[in-house]
Order: sequence, then structure tokens, then C-alpha cells
Amino acid sequence: MSKTRYQEVYEAEIIPAMQEKFGYKNKHELPKLDKIVLNMGVGEATQDRKHIENAVNDMAAIAGQKPIITKARQSNASFKIRDDQAIGCKVTLRGKQMYEFLDRFVTIALPRVRDFRGINGKSFDGRGNYAVGITEHIIFPEINYDKVDKIRGMDIVICTTAKNNEEAKELLRGFKLPFKN
Repeated sequence: MSKTRYQEVYEAEIIPAMQEKFGYKNKHELPKLDKIVLNMGVGEATQDRKHIENAVNDMAAIAGQKPIITKARQSNASFKIRDDQAIGCKVTLRGKQMYEFLDRFVTIALPRVRDFRGINGKSFDGRGNYAVGITEHIIFPEINYDKVDKIRGMDIVICTTAKNNEEAKELLRGFKLPFKN
């Protein structure tokens, strides 16, 4: 089983750098990527079922695996949402697919964002997880722009085993995430 490019970067560059900076003695103390969760809310799905199908197909192309459809937990008349109605989709990536997605996100997708000046370095939750939102899912090369019915946003949450924000940010810097200074 071959390793992805980002798995090799983690082992060859990030592990020694993290051991030097934080003084880890045991390799199991080192923070590592746990999972990446992609989430796409599809508010238009309340009017037409076709929107959720298109969103699921787009996310499957981006992630490389089939997403699950998220449903409303309770009814909300102001949003015209009924209980158990499909309102979005999400997918959780782990292992090899997670590293491949992160590689494509950093090297291909982010540079395609218009007026890109880096991602917010403050979007950590205090437990070493990082969240970033993108406004256009068409920045991924897997999406055929001509077949897109509507440009949708997407949330990307990168979960790590880091104990705090500083360790997590250093780990993600090793993966070349372009944080704003």
C-alpha cells in the first residue's frame, strides 16, 4: 500500500519539526490529522428535491466517496422546513482519502479562489480543530462548471489530535495551509 504525498511530508518533515519545537519524546504524543469533514447546506432543497441530488453528486466528485444526506431535526415554519426533511449533505474523510483531499485543497483549489490572500488563522476551536468555509464549490477541479446548476458554499473542518490551537496551527502550517499573518 503506497503512501500519499502528504503522508510522506508528515513523516519526513512535520514530525521532526514538531519534535524539535515542542520537545515531544514519544512519537505517540505528536499531533496528527484525525479526519476531515465536508458539509454542504442546501436550503433550496425545501422547494425542489433535485437540488439535493445535484449537491450530493458534486460533493461525491470532490470527496471521492458518497456523502450522507443530512435531515432537519425539527420543523421550522419561518424557514419552511419540516421535520426529517433533507437539507444538506456531509462526508467524513479519513486515512488515505483525507490526505489526498487536503493535498488537492491546498495545492489546487485554494489558489483558484478569486482575490485569495490566505485563510483565517483564528478559526480554531480551542481543542486543535480548524474550520474553514468556502463560498464557491467550483474551485475544485473535479466540478464541471457547465453542469453546475447553482454555486454553493461548503464548510471544511480539519480535526487533529492536537491538545491546543498552537500545536494544531503548527501541524497545519507543515501541510502548507496558507494562513494570513
